Amino acid sequence: MQPTVFSNAKQIREEAERLGFSFCGFSKADFLEEEAPRLEKWLLDNRHGKMAYMERHFDERLDPRKLVPGARTVVSLLYNYYPEQKVAVDGAPKISSYAYGEDYHVVVKDKLFELLHFIRENIGEVNGRAFVDSAPVLEKAWAAKSGVGWVGKNANLITRTHGSFLFVAELIIDLELAPDGPLQDYCGTCTKCIDACPTAAIIQPRVVDGSKCISYFTIELKDEIPAEMAGQFGDWVFGCDVCQDVCPWNRFSKAHRQTRFQPQEAWKNWNSNDWEEITEDVFQRLFRESPLKRTGYKGFRRNLEFRKRTS
Repeated sequence: MQPTVFSNAKQIREEAERLGFSFCGFSKADFLEEEAPRLEKWLLDNRHGKMAYMERHFDERLDPRKLVPGARTVVSLLYNYYPEQKVAVDGAPKISSYAYGEDYHVVVKDKLFELLHFIRENIGEVNGRAFVDSAPVLEKAWAAKSGVGWVGKNANLITRTHGSFLFVAELIIDLELAPDGPLQDYCGTCTKCIDACPTAAIIQPRVVDGSKCISYFTIELKDEIPAEMAGQFGDWVFGCDVCQDVCPWNRFSKAHRQTRFQPQEAWKNWNSNDWEEITEDVFQRLFRESPLKRTGYKGFRRNLEFRKRTS
């Protein structure tokens, strides 16, 4: 392997760190042979519920060369979103900490575009695409393959120094870089995430039944929430952090420094009454750049009403 392959990797890692990424690793853009039967079984078992988009682009999910012709390397990057303080007014509706601030798709993709621009400016003409949870890419599989972390029993990517409150992103490029190897699994015999899941969605280590997850019901599901789920969500109305909150590795989580992820002063101290009285105009104004816009006002109101009926 040419020395430039290693020097290019060093340059990219240093720039990724400058841009605020906590981890950067490389893997050869190739077919994910081990993931293929796992994904197929997960879909055949209907673990994706009504997330029909998971059934599409099966081949693209497993082979990055189908997304970026001539792809040589998957650059996996992790961006920290662990909040300095949880938004937790006693008894109030809870929102997953990834959604406190501005939509991460926008924030992290801005960083990816900067990194891709740096590569082109400093290394040469490179073809590639940036991905942040918005295309058929098995992001956690690539991140684990590149050694930036390992997939824990809760199916989240975990690191030894920052825990798991990290957004996973990729550049898929046609530049050859020295690949990194995977880490070992450091979960050991711990089952805290499995034991703590309110809806028993973690059906076995590293396998989550998406159709049972609180995040699925409160974000992805567009229909009414099934009555049999009553009383199982606690105060969660958008996403759920339980399996991360109980993970021992998250004692090493460090507060992020991204101002765009900070919760707005306008709502972070709201109590139950404040949330229940939210109007559509206020929702649209406060959350127009937030992940909460994914549910829309109608969906968010459904979640609030379901919590109110079952709390």
